Amino acid sequence: MKYLCFVPVLALAAAPAFAAKSCDDLKTEIAAKIEKKGVKNYTLEAVKKGEEGDRRVVGSCEGGKKILVYKRGKSA
Repeated sequence: MKYLCFVPVLALAAAPAFAAKSCDDLKTEIAAKIEKKGVKNYTLEAVKKGEEGDRRVVGSCEGGKKILVYKRGKSA
């Protein structure tokens, strides 16, 4: 019986870990980390999976529907 009471509590505690993070929030966090390292010229944008091209994937957002891609240098 104690086990049945524990499972819902554990599920509620774990729910925020699986929440979908917005792309804008994640982009802000990653940009701060990049700029902290001294990088000035870069592009960071959210695209659909499979559209990353030659850019580096640095995160995923909106429940894995989109990815954040990074490329060093000035934007085109």
